[in-house]
Amino acid sequence: MDHYDVIIVGGGPSGSTLAWALRNNGKNVLLIDKADFPRDKTCAGWVTPAVVDSLGIDLEDYRQSRVLQPITQFRIGMMGQPPVDNDHGDEPVSYGIRRCEFDTYLLDRVTADKQLKTPVKSITREEGNWIVNERWQAPLLVGAGGHFCPVARQLGEGPGKHETVVAAKEVEFEMTQEQAQVCEARGEQPELWFCRDLKGYAWVFRKDNFLNIGLGREDNHKLTEHLEAFVDEMKAQGRIPSDLPGRFKGHAYLLYAHADRPLVDDGIMLIGDAAGLAYTQSGEGIRPAIESALMAADTIRRAKDMSAQSLQQYGDAIADRFGRRALPDNGGWQLPGWVKSSVASGLMRSHWFTRKVVTEKWFLHQDVPTLRASV
Repeated sequence: MDHYDVIIVGGGPSGSTLAWALRNNGKNVLLIDKADFPRDKTCAGWVTPAVVDSLGIDLEDYRQSRVLQPITQFRIGMMGQPPVDNDHGDEPVSYGIRRCEFDTYLLDRVTADKQLKTPVKSITREEGNWIVNERWQAPLLVGAGGHFCPVARQLGEGPGKHETVVAAKEVEFEMTQEQAQVCEARGEQPELWFCRDLKGYAWVFRKDNFLNIGLGREDNHKLTEHLEAFVDEMKAQGRIPSDLPGRFKGHAYLLYAHADRPLVDDGIMLIGDAAGLAYTQSGEGIRPAIESALMAADTIRRAKDMSAQSLQQYGDAIADRFGRRALPDNGGWQLPGWVKSSVASGLMRSHWFTRKVVTEKWFLHQDVPTLRASV
């Protein structure tokens, strides 16, 4: 049996960032993922400059062979009423990426041992070590495998029906020349369309010649109905081509304010979507995933042992960064309770509100300082 200091289950942005952040700390790390890379990942696909800075990404190098769509504008609207177009200036406020490329880029720079195309079939604990697939053991096991991460099953009640999840469906494809000519969506201006009941939103996002369309809702039993109505409306307006290829793919995740999963226990930690860290207002999960990995790395470096007490400093850091978790009294997703009234429709027609609150605060989190990797 091979022994490691840390085993990370999940090779997405949180798992690869943790392995990358521990690269010069003398930790023997193993990263396991059930998929091979590149692999598809259901996601609208954009990253803010804060994520770029946290990861130390050279944008000129990245864009050489990958899609990197600068975003300088947003179109925000409520379904059934005219949208508002906001210009954020010449400097990009975000970048459109393809997750199949972005996730592979992050994983490729990890120098730790990797076991890809390797499903986790068993997790046991013996004499202070976690044993995975009866082959690898380590005193610390980190769950970074998304909402249904097998490591999350070792903590609390694990993933299940007791959790209020957001369900989303999206499709991303490369447009033909004919589709690109008729598609009115613009790369520098993603479109966000809120459902009238404010339980979710849809998006149209063009990245070079790729088009990403999707919708996420907390009320997931109506997801397909809302998605079909939105797609039909966008086709009628000429925003998207009439001949979309393939099927929409789905996924689920937890919003930070609605998640109550434990983050640590003896010899175990959860990061990224496995911990339920997606921003409550937007559902965006890449930045919280990256930052949770950096905070986990800092805790691992400082911890005197792998006990729950020593690892709790990670949980405290998460609370300090993202706030104490508290379930909203009236449920709902993107918008706070004071917005859920007859004024919501008017607010979504306001240039100031859609720019300063919806875009810059809820989606871009421009008021939150960048979290950088410790050395």
